[in-house]
Amino acid sequence: MARLFAMHDVDVTILTTSHNATIFQKSIDLDSARGRPIRTHCLKFPASMVGLPAGVEAFNVDTRKDMLPKIFMGLAILQPEMESLFQQLNADFIVTDMFYPWSVDAAAKLGIPRIMFHGASYLARSALHSVQHYKPYLKVDSDSEKFVLPGLPHELEMTRLQIPEWVRTPNLYTELMRTIAESEKRSYGSLFNSFYELESDYYVHYKKVMGTKSWGLGPVSLWANQDASDKAARGQTKTESQEEEEGWLKWLNTKPENSVLYVSFGSMNKFPNSQLVEIGHALEGSRNNFIWVVRKNEEEGGGSFLEEFEKRVRKSGKGYLIWGWAPQLLILENAAIGGLVTHCGWNTVVESVNAGLPMVTWPLFAEHFFNEKLVVDVLRIGVPVGAKEWRNWNEFGSEVVSREDIGKAIASLMGGREEDSEMRKRAKKLSVEAKKAIKVGGSSHNNILELIQELHSLKLSKAQPHNNAFY
Repeated sequence: MARLFAMHDVDVTILTTSHNATIFQKSIDLDSARGRPIRTHCLKFPASMVGLPAGVEAFNVDTRKDMLPKIFMGLAILQPEMESLFQQLNADFIVTDMFYPWSVDAAAKLGIPRIMFHGASYLARSALHSVQHYKPYLKVDSDSEKFVLPGLPHELEMTRLQIPEWVRTPNLYTELMRTIAESEKRSYGSLFNSFYELESDYYVHYKKVMGTKSWGLGPVSLWANQDASDKAARGQTKTESQEEEEGWLKWLNTKPENSVLYVSFGSMNKFPNSQLVEIGHALEGSRNNFIWVVRKNEEEGGGSFLEEFEKRVRKSGKGYLIWGWAPQLLILENAAIGGLVTHCGWNTVVESVNAGLPMVTWPLFAEHFFNEKLVVDVLRIGVPVGAKEWRNWNEFGSEVVSREDIGKAIASLMGGREEDSEMRKRAKKLSVEAKKAIKVGGSSHNNILELIQELHSLKLSKAQPHNNAFY
């Protein structure tokens, strides 16, 4: 999103730490080489001061629970330095992730706008507001009884177990989310990686219930990564090498159009060995070829099963496993891909829409169960696998979805029935709308021009002699 502002001649500085920068630095270097006004300013994360090993600067799937408060402590130590940089580098406005609620006060001190970025959908944020405001989960008799989310444009049903645990049972994270919500109301507005045509009802609804400005600037990945070098660089650290041409791409190019299922559960998930076995058997027993992005689960010996499974499906030609990072944008746009199994992380949902692909939905944590409602019930471009239980991102959870249920969902998505064809048509239509949204005259293109003009007018009204943005 920072790159989009630079594409529209806003001078952008991204504040981050050295290890975090490796995730996106290749993309920034490419843009800088094109003459775009964007750069990264790295702060030294105080790892030793908070008792962390060097390089642990953010949460990921392997982060130990005892490290989490230390990471928060390190970020708190960096706050004064970041506030000082806002002033030293003459920021006209700042855009920060929702988890930096203090930045609204820092912006107020400087008399500049703070804009909050939400990494979820408009529907997800609207649904969360409904759950917190009306508390429908308290009006049912069991964890499995369905209830309707009140006050939304559609009649969406959920169960108590699908609601985030921090909503059902208040804890310290609940208090943090309350602080975040208060900071949003005091912000100039919010930004989403979404576009009007994708969730128009919730785009309007969210702004109404929150009483704040908001702009959808998506699909960000489609807009910012318009050639192969951008797509390959996205999300790839300097220590990761791309698969060779004779690897996944050569394998994929041997498969018929719309015949391959892409299976990925994001960068923040781990399954226990028992679940990996069920997924493996479902994929091997399906009629479709597949690419599965996996990581070893050494805690329960999952690696040995996956290694044997990989040998078997490679030999038969039915499947291809990618260990760790995968060039998802390049894979999804390949003509052989006919659908995907996803955890309903918002970036993947948007990228699937970009590619015009229907989905098997398997929500796990965060706002995933809300995103599933958009995909399955509102857009009708997905088939649910039947996940019933929300869990914390760094825990396995108790639910194991059976190979039979996984297989049924895959067959429903890829089976070639008339209803499957209609779902695929809807996904393709949304893909067309996604591409229109970022073109001149499109909804997201108009939104970023409107926002930049507003910010420019604010600057002129204060007669400030600088023109810089911070992320």
